[in-house]
Amino acid sequence: MKYDPDKHHRCSIRLWGYDYSQSGAYFITLCTHERRCLFGEIINGQMRLNELGLIVHDEWFRSAKIRGEIELLNDEFVIMPNHIHGIVRILDNNVWATGRSPLQQPRGPLKKSISSFVAGFKSATTKRINKYQNTPGNPVWQRNYYEHVIRNEKELHDIRAYIFNNPENWETDENYKI
Repeated sequence: MKYDPDKHHRCSIRLWGYDYSQSGAYFITLCTHERRCLFGEIINGQMRLNELGLIVHDEWFRSAKIRGEIELLNDEFVIMPNHIHGIVRILDNNVWATGRSPLQQPRGPLKKSISSFVAGFKSATTKRINKYQNTPGNPVWQRNYYEHVIRNEKELHDIRAYIFNNPENWETDENYKI
């Protein structure tokens, strides 16, 4: 399909003017390219990860070891057949989210933010998955991602419950594919 600027215009889904590098909790959803079921299957309300799902799991928690400014908890993360949900907490805004030592005069890498975390995570998982499948250059993730700034304890509680119950509710999920 040829590009038509009247039909094909990308609008940001981020909050206008919001600084996504500030300390706080963020609910993140990443979907696979074309919503392909890559990471395993739901059996009796339980997610059974395959090898690709295990790669995603490993890279998610590896991210917190690389990026000291974020915190990731087990009960705030779920891998589904074609998407993941997780809560990312930014703890400190004096560290750069590149996994490298802070620079005196930062250039190139984005200051730590949700987008830099997501970009690094997607890159690492895509590289490992493509190496495992011997499919260099294949897309794994959709281009964008969904996020929600968690503003209070009630939202945090509700989102944690949603994440926990997601596998059980798979057949009614908007991302469900047979």
